[in-house]
Amino acid sequence: MIEVTTYDTAIIGGGLAGLSAAIRLAGMGHQVVLIEKEKYPFHKVCGEYIGMESWNYLNQLGLDLKGMVLPKIDQLQLTAPNGNSFLSSLRPGGFGISRYLLDHALMEIAKKMGVHIMQETKADAIDFDGKFRVSYNNEGVQKECISKTCVGSFGKRSNIDIKWKRAFLDQQDKRLENFIGVKYHLQTSWPENRIGLHNFENGYCGISKIEGDKYCLCYLTTAANLKKEGNQIAQMEANILSRNPHLNSIFLNSKVEESFPVTISQVSFQSKTLVENHVLMAGDAGGMITPLCGNGMSIALHTGKIAADLTDVFLKGKITREEMELKYRQEWQRKFGIRFRSGRVLQAFFGSNEKSNGFVGFFKQFPFLAQPIIRLTHGRSF
Repeated sequence: MIEVTTYDTAIIGGGLAGLSAAIRLAGMGHQVVLIEKEKYPFHKVCGEYIGMESWNYLNQLGLDLKGMVLPKIDQLQLTAPNGNSFLSSLRPGGFGISRYLLDHALMEIAKKMGVHIMQETKADAIDFDGKFRVSYNNEGVQKECISKTCVGSFGKRSNIDIKWKRAFLDQQDKRLENFIGVKYHLQTSWPENRIGLHNFENGYCGISKIEGDKYCLCYLTTAANLKKEGNQIAQMEANILSRNPHLNSIFLNSKVEESFPVTISQVSFQSKTLVENHVLMAGDAGGMITPLCGNGMSIALHTGKIAADLTDVFLKGKITREEMELKYRQEWQRKFGIRFRSGRVLQAFFGSNEKSNGFVGFFKQFPFLAQPIIRLTHGRSF
């Protein structure tokens, strides 16, 4: 006999969107279950820079960011494969923190708030028949939970996406799909207040400080780049990334921490549906902004907040399910639509050495245009 439990909300995926939604809903008095396939703490491929727009909200969720003594980042350095470099102020800027630290801290807050957190548990199916039935396997035992509402925050591509045959999986646009991501934690001498965006053939690499004496280096490139180098990451870094002299210097003068690199494949920036089978899609499950915009973490947190607030109103009987879903789509587009479209446009300027060299050269010639473009990729405090 399958064990069944009942909740107000089931959240599938315990990243920033899922955790922030869980904490907020629990604080509103709702019974919440969060299902996460990994065990906290764990590393994720992520640039680990958060825009200041998220500072107040993270504190509201219960984090003591000031007490964590995190690096504040207020400069952006953009470099081209030919070595050309452009330095700009970054307003309103952001701060650095690893996902390893942040996700685990939010998980502990969620647990204290009464969220039922199931780690090392993979959701197999989400079915809707007026209520949600989530099937999952926990410690080898098949179980099921029933909930009135559901938030999908299961990341960039999951088994649920495949089972549902979500439309973005079949869209064809080579500029927006089939990327790989690689992340390191390093000890190096990069300026603490600066985020670097270093371009190379068919990719770009970000570096910025996180907590302690560590730096996060994370890059995105095409699967074709890796295949060309025999699927050897070190060989690709030596033969392609290191043609940019700034990146070459970083690789030569940095000490990599153990357990790195961390990688991810089949990354897609295609548009996604925001509600699927009555599930509100938050974070990367609803759409992934190009990493060169540097604000994926803030957007994930913000989508979790929007999903939680509308779910609360629905659970209190103030709106219908149809109204909740419509308002979620509208609010998502209002807050993030321009940022996502801007990111896709910017992505097109980093597809080759020629484009990247030209883009950086353009900013050197017209530096006053940097701030308007930066503002397109950052949001307001929420």
